[in-house]
Amino acid sequence: MIEGIVTVLKPPAMSSSDVVVDVRRIFETKRVGHLGTLDPEAAGVLPVCVGRAVRLFDYLVDKQKTYLCEIAFGASTDTQDAQGCVTETSDAVVTADMLDEVLPAFTGRIVQTPPMYSALKYNGQKLYDLALSGKEIPDKSREVEILSLRRTKDLGPNRFLLEITCSRGTYIRTLCHDIGKTLGVPAHMAFLLRTASGPFTLERAVSIAELQTMKERGRLPEALTSCEDAVTFLPGLDLKADRLVPTRNGLPTRMNAPDGVYRIYCESFLGIGAVRDGSAMLKVHLYSEDA
Repeated sequence: MIEGIVTVLKPPAMSSSDVVVDVRRIFETKRVGHLGTLDPEAAGVLPVCVGRAVRLFDYLVDKQKTYLCEIAFGASTDTQDAQGCVTETSDAVVTADMLDEVLPAFTGRIVQTPPMYSALKYNGQKLYDLALSGKEIPDKSREVEILSLRRTKDLGPNRFLLEITCSRGTYIRTLCHDIGKTLGVPAHMAFLLRTASGPFTLERAVSIAELQTMKERGRLPEALTSCEDAVTFLPGLDLKADRLVPTRNGLPTRMNAPDGVYRIYCESFLGIGAVRDGSAMLKVHLYSEDA
């Protein structure tokens, strides 16, 4: 049984759903799901769970993301990126010093109002579907966290490369738009590359074409991060050998350990569990059935 998380290098002009379809085809399984949508025109890291790894979704989806983005001053668009219609222009020039001066204001917890043309839903309908139909869009402002934000390179007049590490749900195109508003100069996101999503990084990412080649050469498992390796950020908890069968049967084990979520071991990796009031219980079963 092939299972784990594959870090896909998503190209621009491909949706996250398209990636899932291709991964299903290559791995020949329906049990596939990605760990957070990446806009179609964006590129970079898209972790995709295969097989029982989909059970880890709730433990991995909230991890912080890192992006490289190009912010372009002089024009804003209705989608806040380069694919939208221009809504405002300006001949004003933004210097590196001007940009650096306002970036600290966008670090930490900030409130964002996502663009109309987004995949967020209201009453079961995506906001961009409501926007296209001309319906009134409700206020979907929400708090996100920008852990780090810095200018890394000057790309030309009014164009800069930013590196951002942020919480789940952050709209980088909205961040670019809001930076422009603070400077009084219209702005949009011209390019976006996600370099990391939690523990999954660009260095290990493979394209769909590379996955297909690996399959043809019998090397597909090499593309996967195991379920155990994907959750090494959780502390480990070892149970005594005589607790193997009871634990696999869903029974608790008395443990002198703080309350929390753990990787559970009983001679080998069993899955994810929790300790509550001195009792450990396996919650996500990931062991080999024939072990």
